[in-house]
Amino acid sequence: MPQYCFDALNFIKTPVWLVSPVSENIIFANAAATEVMRDKTLDDMRSGMYSAKAQTLLTMYVPDLKANQEIIEIWTVWRDKQETTLSCRLTLTCAEPHGEVIVFEGLSPQVNAGLKASRSATYQRKKQGFYARFFLTNSAPMLLIDPARDGQIVDANLAALHFYGYAHEEMCRKHTWEINTLGRDILPVMTEIASLPGGHKPLNFVHRLADGTTRHVQTYAGPIEIYGDKLMLCIIHDITEQKRLEQELEHAALRDSMTGLLNRRQFYNITEQITPSHLPAQQQFSLLLVDTDHFKEINDIFGHLKGDEVLISLSRTLEACSRKDDFVFRWGGEEFVLLLPRTTLENAMQIAETIRVAVAHITIPGLPRFTVSIGVARHNQGESIDDLFKRVDDALYRAKNDGRNKVLAA
Repeated sequence: MPQYCFDALNFIKTPVWLVSPVSENIIFANAAATEVMRDKTLDDMRSGMYSAKAQTLLTMYVPDLKANQEIIEIWTVWRDKQETTLSCRLTLTCAEPHGEVIVFEGLSPQVNAGLKASRSATYQRKKQGFYARFFLTNSAPMLLIDPARDGQIVDANLAALHFYGYAHEEMCRKHTWEINTLGRDILPVMTEIASLPGGHKPLNFVHRLADGTTRHVQTYAGPIEIYGDKLMLCIIHDITEQKRLEQELEHAALRDSMTGLLNRRQFYNITEQITPSHLPAQQQFSLLLVDTDHFKEINDIFGHLKGDEVLISLSRTLEACSRKDDFVFRWGGEEFVLLLPRTTLENAMQIAETIRVAVAHITIPGLPRFTVSIGVARHNQGESIDDLFKRVDDALYRAKNDGRNKVLAA
């Protein structure tokens, strides 16, 4: 899909985004998409107060999209000078030279008669018929909700009562926003879900149980008419253990196993998202390359376990000396990188000097004091990451050759 095909999307009135599932960078956003996103990033829209999704990482959607599964996310966007919801349908396509990209297509709002309550205020559970057998005997937790009555829960099956820990009468006095950690912010999401076509992949939320604990849940909700009452049927699946395993795998993929710092792979993920060649000067960043002096001698004389202690202590010191928005990476071996957003060369030099002094005061039982050498460089507008890294590496090389335990700028 060449660029001229992207430009043709500007004639479409619905918002359209083309996103790389690997880097999660927005490759293209048409005019309608730019209007509703304003200054929001992709993460802002996918993780806003009115957002709901089935997966955190976009790469996890790719197999399902290849299998032609219906996938919809609900985003938080700007419309009519306020934040609101937008449903996006996902499809997979190939756009050279980017390879596979996910197309997020905004769905036009639909008027949904299912949101108009009929007689749900007098809803009475029946014990006969297909619906009764399906609802009452199903092993999956199920709730019946009336969006038109502020998300009132009007019925819950036995599995739901066991899962949430409430008696039936108590459960049916609650509203969906009382069990969802989003609180009342879930109501616009629920309204959006009620207008969606059926069959899409369930969305993920966090629900609060009667004992105050929370569980990650995957919920499928859709409009349903039962005995003349127009309600929403919500089917709940507990995915807490799955989320825990996913988070552990994600942490392992992005972190160095010994120090717990971000790894080199994550450095490139972050710098690709920053797209430094397009950053205005005031938003550009500085880079620190930190190398442990005489580290081979520490390993040779005192052993690798003591060497590991040095690297772990150094990692904690680097974190302590960094600021809230800084990124600290273990680059490999005894080398570390600090990425300092919106930082001048002068301020980066000050931070590097603070690190150098702090490291020189680290005390580890059974080991002599050790030092670090640091190369510093500020990103120049239009400069690639590789060119920036070559400059900071040259500065470190000069610091090493100048006697070590020094800070030098490129």
